[in-house]
Amino acid sequence: MKLKTILLFLIGLLLYSCKKGTITPAKITKPLISYVNPFIGTGGHGHTYPGATMPFGMMQLSPDTRLDGWDGCSGYHYSDEYIYGFSHTHLSGTGVSDYGDILLMPTNDIVFNNGADGKEGYRSKFSHEKEVAEAGYYKVHLDDTNIDVELTVSERSGMHRYNFPKGSKQIIILDLEHRDEVLDSKVTVNSKNTISGYRKSKAWATNQNLFYDIHFSQPFEKVTFLDDAQSGKKVKAAFDFGISKGIAMEITIGISAVDEKGAQNNWQQEISNKSFQEVYIDAQDIWEKQLRKIVVESDNDDYKTNFYTSMYHAMIAPNIYQDVDGRYRGMDLEIHQTKDFDYYTVFSLWDTYRATHPLYTIIEQKRTNDFINTFLAKYEEGGIMPIWDLSANYTGCMIGYHAVPVIADAYLKGIQGYDAEKALQAMKHSATRDKLGLKSYKSLGYIPVEKESESVSKTLEYAYDDWTIAQMAKAINKPADYKTYIKRAQNYKNIFDPKSQFMRGRFRNTWFAPFDSYEVNFNYTEANAWQYSNYVPQDISGYIKLLGGKLVLEKNLDTLFKAEAETSGRHQADITGLIGQYAHGNEPSHHMAYLYNFVGKPHKTQEKIQQILTEQYTNSPDGISGNEDCGQMSAWYIFSSLGFYPVTPGSNQYIIGKPLFNKASFNLENGKVFTVQAKNLSDKNVYIKEAFLNGKSLNRTYITHEEIVNGGTIVFEMIDTPSDWGTKEEEHPVTSINEYLIVPAPFIEKGEVAFKGSTQVVLANVEKHVLTYYSLNGSAYQEYKNPFTIEEKSTLQVYSQRGEIKSSIITTDFYKIDPNIKIELKTKYANQYNAGGNNALIDGILGTEDFRTGTWQGYWNEDVEAIVDFGRRKQISSVEINFLRDQRSWIFLPTDVEIYYSNNGKSFRKIKEWKAPKPFQTDEVKINKVQVNQRLFARYIKIKAKKLGELPKWHLGYPHDGRSWIFVDEIMIK
Repeated sequence: MKLKTILLFLIGLLLYSCKKGTITPAKITKPLISYVNPFIGTGGHGHTYPGATMPFGMMQLSPDTRLDGWDGCSGYHYSDEYIYGFSHTHLSGTGVSDYGDILLMPTNDIVFNNGADGKEGYRSKFSHEKEVAEAGYYKVHLDDTNIDVELTVSERSGMHRYNFPKGSKQIIILDLEHRDEVLDSKVTVNSKNTISGYRKSKAWATNQNLFYDIHFSQPFEKVTFLDDAQSGKKVKAAFDFGISKGIAMEITIGISAVDEKGAQNNWQQEISNKSFQEVYIDAQDIWEKQLRKIVVESDNDDYKTNFYTSMYHAMIAPNIYQDVDGRYRGMDLEIHQTKDFDYYTVFSLWDTYRATHPLYTIIEQKRTNDFINTFLAKYEEGGIMPIWDLSANYTGCMIGYHAVPVIADAYLKGIQGYDAEKALQAMKHSATRDKLGLKSYKSLGYIPVEKESESVSKTLEYAYDDWTIAQMAKAINKPADYKTYIKRAQNYKNIFDPKSQFMRGRFRNTWFAPFDSYEVNFNYTEANAWQYSNYVPQDISGYIKLLGGKLVLEKNLDTLFKAEAETSGRHQADITGLIGQYAHGNEPSHHMAYLYNFVGKPHKTQEKIQQILTEQYTNSPDGISGNEDCGQMSAWYIFSSLGFYPVTPGSNQYIIGKPLFNKASFNLENGKVFTVQAKNLSDKNVYIKEAFLNGKSLNRTYITHEEIVNGGTIVFEMIDTPSDWGTKEEEHPVTSINEYLIVPAPFIEKGEVAFKGSTQVVLANVEKHVLTYYSLNGSAYQEYKNPFTIEEKSTLQVYSQRGEIKSSIITTDFYKIDPNIKIELKTKYANQYNAGGNNALIDGILGTEDFRTGTWQGYWNEDVEAIVDFGRRKQISSVEINFLRDQRSWIFLPTDVEIYYSNNGKSFRKIKEWKAPKPFQTDEVKINKVQVNQRLFARYIKIKAKKLGELPKWHLGYPHDGRSWIFVDEIMIK
């Protein structure tokens, strides 16, 4: 009887532990590198490369199949049929071409033309059937020359192995002109086996320096230089190794951003006399160790391949930018040295602060300290922390100051191997500049459309970044800084339109109109109103309050995912992976499926996450639905497939979605293991019935960073129908701002800023229980109670107040248009560049040099024709009209402009014809005035501007988009 009781107890204990308690970590059944498929993302718009690289390595040794274009950003596209050669630096998943330095190509003849022009060249056809890509290794057969090429790498160095057919000529082409614009380059022949030199180039990063040291396993018999030039902008060399005896040719190369000695040292310490096989085995061993930081179990090999390829992609950037002796080229382009930390480059922070860097806080804690020390070094060297830095250059790309949340997120998670006081200083410095709309943002609490492009996105992202500064300041006991930045973190309220329930641009303190939520325009960054309006991760509770409650946010999310999957307005290639208007192929949407948890509907999060994981990621070349973006697309997959995601970095919370794997284990740097298990998981069982954290029931839809890094288990019981798990109010995740609440600035709900006769002004505020005050033309402020009328040119100042708290004061100039003057536009402008509507060309408001600020009227691939009617004959002394030239943005001058006058509106007489200079290659932005001074009497003035049409061949848009814009403003007649 006693034995039976003990057995029953043990059985019960076993059942309990199986359900709720200890579970064994996920097991490895074969090498994890076997699941890495570097071809994923090389097709479609993934912009990845298949070549050999190391975790966070300096060298990316990969084939180049494409020389330019958006889908050639990585140098390789799966749809191509020619290889031009093998260069040593590449970017993974970016939207701008760069790198592709130091091209080597084995061939059989001395020819310096690459063949892209269709003439004889050194390029060769290849096929994917004879191509292999692995972690740290690449192999291909060149069909035209029957040469087999193998590539492998160490951290800063690489190896080529060429097998020429026996009896064939052995020629190796070195092309230093390949890819971006060369500023200077050089080849120095040191011996029959070694050469060295450098390549200095200009592209996205305008001053790149790369030095190289190359060693050949066989001595070359002769070298031929193009035009006998060993230095300059057009340096190419052909090395002739004679007739092949069937022995493999090996070429080893070290690179450095510092100098040739640095390249030689890197080569000496990393490769030197190692064989190809030794370097290859070392590379794969290191990758295997990296991948084992997270182990997953699944019967679905495609899921595992997607996962470990995502791990691979998330670990190939940022890149070490420091030689083995600790020297590196800083943001001042000077040489620095440190062995206190590793120094990196390629921080695609607008993308990677969302999930990639939070992933590193779990599996790359030491490197996270190095990344932050790198930020602080760049701050000291270049004057500001990086936004998107590349090879010691600030690229001026993307928005926000997202080094800031990376630091705050790490610090709040206990990763603190850097000077915290200096870090906060650098964070505040980034937030207190006057560029990129910050001057307006600081004074007004938002960025007006007319002051800065992408004003909505910048306002939203600055507000989130400011919240992370506040959290950092609070953590290190800086109450004054906390107060300042927690107030700024609420600035999102200033661009919320309560009627449309979208985040919208404020144009002269009215809402940018006409409004189309599907329209992609320059109020948003690579997005439209759908894709940015739910971006308030720091104060989701406050955002829900603005909307009118959780049911409203739920309804809005439902509508988002069910909306028509098309956009209007400007073509934006980055907007891909559409599910309704959710765009998974670009970063602003990445957190949205998880917002259902905040409104108590976690089953909807689970449905959407399952859909995205299985539809937007596949084991194929086009298996990533958008640009990989240096690891962000992959980090989303890694987190989401494991069952949770960092919606708000800096909160230390991960919002639960649903796992894709039966079991997954984090092998942490502190030696602990955190395991996720999904019981009864299947294609149908995608809903969470209940969850257990370390054996105890988990009745909330989030877990914390501490719970992960302390090790333990989380177990999900999966079922095929939605449950009530996580639906109670107290079980929802929360982010909220409850201190130092601001008063949003009032806006002009009704009223024309440029008007005829008079305009009635209606003021409003997103917050209902505030008082609003206004002043006209410097008069004393009075409380706004009823609409008022403006009849003359005026200046209006407004603010709102709750108790003692005031909003910013917003000033708006009203312009009166002569009511007798009319304008007829024979050509329809693009709505995104409407400049205020049909009267924009006669409203007296002049366009600035920044076309994106809403003051120019834009016409795409159209001749422009406009007729101004004065209502009666008038004496005219001059006619002026302004056109913008910004060729980087596809905006060209019209080929010619004709000015006519008429008294009857039917027969017109030409008084001026202006011919534009032939378009030439320049990045200068300039406003061009076309003017005629002639005294005459007329009622009508007609302007005709003829389009350029097809872009010049030297332009980036030729032949892709192919057509130009005309931007015009203002028609001034005296």
